[in-house]
This record gives sequence, structure tokens and C-alpha cells, in this order.
Amino acid sequence: MADKLTAELFDANGKALGEVDLNPEIFGIEPNKDVMHQVVTAQLAAKRAGTHSTKTRAEVRGGGRKPWRQKGLGRARHGSIRSPQWVGGGVAHGPKPRDYSQRTPKKMRRLALRSALSDRASSGQIKVVESFDIWTEPKTKNAVALLSAMGITGKVLLIAEDHERTAMKSFRNLGHVIASNLGQANTYDVLWAETIIMSQGTLALGQSAPRGTKEHAEASRQPSAVDSKDEQSEKVEA
Repeated sequence: MADKLTAELFDANGKALGEVDLNPEIFGIEPNKDVMHQVVTAQLAAKRAGTHSTKTRAEVRGGGRKPWRQKGLGRARHGSIRSPQWVGGGVAHGPKPRDYSQRTPKKMRRLALRSALSDRASSGQIKVVESFDIWTEPKTKNAVALLSAMGITGKVLLIAEDHERTAMKSFRNLGHVIASNLGQANTYDVLWAETIIMSQGTLALGQSAPRGTKEHAEASRQPSAVDSKDEQSEKVEA
């Protein structure tokens, strides 16, 4: 992929303002299809209720008496009318309540999300809105007008900041739009959407030393102000 990645920038009315740079460590990696598949499979599995249940022959009411004697009638031998081959009998090897959730490590989830974002960025499917602050109250018609002005059709994922709830409420009435904040963004939603709209504040927040990148590792190795004070006090006491 190209070293420099950009996305189109618009204002809240859908007017083009230019382009913004995208962090190549988030939007420019080589997508890992295997990891994305595993994470999406785990996400869909976690949504399953797992409440399905059938009764075995031991759980079905009745059937305690042998329907007829063992020998002498020329009929097949049976011990209960609740065995699986009988109508109204129990179910053999039927489904029982279970937990379908799968464990996916944090690094795997982050890699899958960055892979999905990189795939969308490489095809120009990420759009950035400067700010939604001019939207003073939630109105679906504002969201429809914005999508129309930007020339966006199909499924859309909106990622906004927490304080931009007006924008999220404006979009959530649209059936083809998923509105979420940065913390709720996930691989499945990114791959589901044909276009991803992010506010500029959300983009800046997501690109500032994101977890799982070299910048985050370097930042985490730097001593905090509290640690520095503790070290200084130890030197004074020594």
C-alpha cells in the first residue's frame, strides 16, 4: 500500500473541504484475512442466545410402562413409548443450552480492526466530517441531507465522539446506518459497511498512540510523572 494515505474531508453540510492524512499503522497495513475471519466468527457466535433446548427420553413425561410384552406378538420389542423413534418421544442427541462465545485475545481483535480499516481505506471508503457541532438537535433529515450531499449510498458506519450524540441520534433512525462511538467500533461493523464516516475528532483520537502500535508501546515505556517523583524522593532520602 502507499505510504501516504488520505481520506476525503467534508463539513457537516456535505461540502468537500479537501483531504486528511491517515495513520499508515492503522489504515495502511496489509489486511490479515484469517484474523478478520476468526474475529468476525467469534463476534457472531457471541450474539447467539444459546437457549435452544430439547427433551431426551428421560425428560419427556410418561413412557414408564412397557407398551407390550417382549415376546409372542410378532411386533418389534419396545420398552417405552417415549424412545426417540416414537411420535411424541424424546429427541436423540438434540440441542441443549450452551455458551457459544469464543475467546479472542486483545491483540487479535486490534489486528482484525486495523486490517478491516486498512481494507476500507485502500478502496477510498472512509470519509471524514470536520465536526457535527452545528447540529444542535437530532434530526434524521440532517443525516439524509448529509449522505445525499456526500454522494453516499448503501450501508454506512458512523463513528463519532461521545459528545457528538446529536449526530448519532440523527443517524440511528436510518435502517442502513450503524452509529457508534470509537470504543464500540468493531471488525464486523467495519466490514459490514460500504462507507465509513468518521468525525475529525474521532479520527485524531483514534490515531493518537493507538494500542497495539509502536507509538503506544513507546508511550507505555515512558515513566509517568508519579514514578519520576517517587524516584526523586528516593534519591533525596539516599
